[in-house]
Amino acid sequence: MDSLITASARALAAGDPLAALKRVALRDDAPALALRGIAMAQLGEFARARELLRKAARAFEPREARARARCAVAEAEIALVSRDLGRPVQGLDAARATLEAHGDRANAAHAGYLEARRLLLIGRLDEAEQTLDGYDADALAPASRAGHELVAAGIAMRRIRAKPARAAVDQAALAARKAAIPALMAEVERAAHALEAPAARLITRERNRLLRLDEVEAVLASEGLVVDACRNVVRAGATVIPLASRPVLFALARTLAEAWPEDASREMLLGRAFRARDADESHRARLRVEIGRLRKALRDVAGVEATKKGFVLVLAATGTVGVLAPPVEGDHAEVLALLADGEAWSSSALALALGISPRTVQRALEALAETGKVESFGRGPARRWIAPNVPGFPTSLLLPAPLANG
Repeated sequence: MDSLITASARALAAGDPLAALKRVALRDDAPALALRGIAMAQLGEFARARELLRKAARAFEPREARARARCAVAEAEIALVSRDLGRPVQGLDAARATLEAHGDRANAAHAGYLEARRLLLIGRLDEAEQTLDGYDADALAPASRAGHELVAAGIAMRRIRAKPARAAVDQAALAARKAAIPALMAEVERAAHALEAPAARLITRERNRLLRLDEVEAVLASEGLVVDACRNVVRAGATVIPLASRPVLFALARTLAEAWPEDASREMLLGRAFRARDADESHRARLRVEIGRLRKALRDVAGVEATKKGFVLVLAATGTVGVLAPPVEGDHAEVLALLADGEAWSSSALALALGISPRTVQRALEALAETGKVESFGRGPARRWIAPNVPGFPTSLLLPAPLANG
């Protein structure tokens, strides 16, 4: 490898793409093309970066399988950063196998880290954790090791495990300082701030207060009755009652919990569960039916008794009742929470991460754009969405994960 290629590679490793380009900008040999592609990616020119990396992969000779595999890994990283999550990262598994076969443990581990990060972004936490355990993290370069630890922190945050999340962020900070890349150190610092940022609100009749991640963990570990509006379940100790597929029952449970220990009026319950402004006898009949269903669903943890004014929760054991809600609620809050990470997302990637249809996401984005909360750029498949200012939202690492016990 000639001295210019070596110097360019070192500049890229240090996070200085302009210095790298100065050395190889006019060269069209395969190694130079690959380095130019990585440099353009670091500068945010993703389309040009992809073009250069694909050209480099074609320019490498057939016997240079390891070099082509490295190009595939670099292209996969670009897809990840540009939030092209709608399909599995093409060729990443094959590239990882090739790198392992050639003894390139560092880049093989980096490929594994990229897949784990993608799985975290789309909320597949079990698979992300398995992927993290499936490669040798000690082989990673400091910059990649910092990313590995951030993925581990993200998994712990979304599972509401404050202590392992903090430990992983601390390890990421050590690796980032060793890498000495300012952008990476800033990313780790944002993750550290996320641990202190509001992760949820605890709503009771007396008060409404913001909670940090460790405080959320303590609430969920308590023996009290918690109506969890982050995951649409009712919790009491080890008992978890899922109501995500029964929105009317969940709305009734939340309204009763917010009123506890007092009762909630029929008018309030009708308004929250059915959005009925002028309730008639049919609404009241439906309310009685749904209260009966809720009573059956909650029978192991609480009762629902009728009062002169409405209905009241009656605990099966002594304890407290509260509602755990996201820090910010409102129309399309889950879309805004993802966009709060500051990256540009495609609508298909948002749909994949949220587990809803692309059309539903598109309608949400259009509604948010009308109020100036999101902006878009590009056209067609290249269109991306950003949130210029989303005050009060936590990092996307704190988004609720799919319900998991333990």
